[in-house]
Formats: sequence, structure tokens, C-alpha cells
Amino acid sequence: MKHPKTIDRRQFFVRTAACSGALLLPDGLHASRHDGKLKLLSYNIWYGFTEKSERKGDWFKFMGQQAPDIVSLQELNDYTPEALARDARKWGHAHSVLLKEDGFPTGITSSQPTTEVKRMTEGFHHGLLSCKTHGIHVYAIHLHPSNWEIRLREVELLLKEVAKLPPNAKVVLVGDFNTFSPHDKAAYDQADDMIPFFKRLDIRTKGKNLRHGQLDYRHLKNLEEAGFVDLIHRKRKAFIGTFPTPLRADEEMGPDRRLDYIFANPNLAASCLTANCIVNETTGLLSDHQPVSASFDLAGR
Repeated sequence: MKHPKTIDRRQFFVRTAACSGALLLPDGLHASRHDGKLKLLSYNIWYGFTEKSERKGDWFKFMGQQAPDIVSLQELNDYTPEALARDARKWGHAHSVLLKEDGFPTGITSSQPTTEVKRMTEGFHHGLLSCKTHGIHVYAIHLHPSNWEIRLREVELLLKEVAKLPPNAKVVLVGDFNTFSPHDKAAYDQADDMIPFFKRLDIRTKGKNLRHGQLDYRHLKNLEEAGFVDLIHRKRKAFIGTFPTPLRADEEMGPDRRLDYIFANPNLAASCLTANCIVNETTGLLSDHQPVSASFDLAGR
């Protein structure tokens, strides 16, 4: 469809976005917020859209409607820095960083410049990406998918990295942690097939998801003992899982579970307004993970 000739290109996109309820602007432009509010969103996009690629158009539409200020992405398979930058402009972000170009990369995009970018691969199965943007130190998390021992070491290394930051730093750890929260134990205890599923999975894949035949809650417990706050747990009214979704309903993926989290240190958690798992018919077909989001009021903090 051709743009109306009586409206210049910028006006056209701004008016279209306003009518649709989105804040999506072309060429990396982003509607600035001047009230101190900030929205963070995280999404594991499943193999970088190399599987069922037809979903990507709907995913762009969803991202534009969400209008996040910071995005943490996991499983950016086959992405290059240029490809991530190009996609980020679809939801109005002119700034992006990619961990690597092989395996299962993570990425961070932002409506504001990114500084203090750090990429670590030693000691982390998928690697660890971090940067500072909007005054927040953002860590894009993707822990080992099938080994509790490796995940435990990754969390230990992660905490050592965070400990290097200034005492007044605002820090968020956000992404796919591939492990279980002690706050969700009651829900998992009621899931009849949880332990049997992981026993079958560990046998089939030679994995180590279970520790002595049980779910291991120590990874996230260690984060909380270090002072980090599980924002979704703090703000929710009931358990909601983020994996699996109907996108892979034809596969044996196991019971509903929460693998995607947003952890903030006390300096940032105090300004959290909302935090939730976004679960609906649309997101159920965009990836095998549901997205998670949090909003903050940073004014005066």
C-alpha cells in the first residue's frame, strides 16, 4: 500500500502507530518518555525464527504494540549484529548488541545508547551478555538447558560479575534461566507428570535436569540470597508458566513451567510498578516460550 502523498513519511508512521496503539516508529526512532517510566521485555524467540519462520511478521507486530524501552532476547540463532539492528528498528530501537554469531546467542536492544558492553563465553554454556542502558545494568540470561551442575556454576559466575559493579548500581537479570523457582514448588508438586517427564527426558538426552531424582531449586534461591528480587513472583496473584506454548503442541514438552524471569537488585526493584508473564492466544503461537515484562518508575531514583 502506498503512503498518502499529502503526509510525509514520518507523519504517516507516527499517525499509523498512534491509531494502532503502538509506539512503533521507522528507522530506529522511538517515542521518548519524559515521565521516568521504563518498560523492559524479554523473549526467547526459539531458534532465531529458523523454525516456523512465518510467525516472524506477527512477532514484529506484537513487539511494536508492546513498545518496550529495553529488550532482552534469547536464541538469536543465525543472527548477525546487522540483522539484529535491522530487526530492532522494527520496534523503534536504534541501539543493539549481540553476544556472538554462533550457537544460541543472546541480544539486547534499547531505545537509548548502550555502554559498558561485555561479552563472556568462558564458563557459560551459551555465554553472558551485559550492557548499561537507561542507567540500568542489563544482563541477558540464558543458562544451560539440561544440566543442573553447570547452571549452578553459571549462577556463581554471574554473581561474581555483578559484585564488580558499584554499590549504587541498578541491575536486572532477565531471560531464560532454564530452572525452577522455589516460589513455584507448590504448583510443580501438583503436576503429576513433572518428575516422570524429566526422568524420561534425561534418559533420552543424557541430560541432568534432575538432582537425585528431584527438581533443583538452588539456582534461583542463590540469586535471592544474594539480594535479587523475583519481580514476577512479587507482583503476581497466581502461578503462570512460560514454557511450553501451543506452538509445539505436537511434541512432548512436559508440564507447564516458569523458565523465564526478571530479577532486579534492591536498587531497581524498589521502582518496579508491574511485572508479569504475557500469556494469550497470540503469544502462544509466536514462540515456544512466553514473553515476560516489567515496568519501572525511575523518576527521582
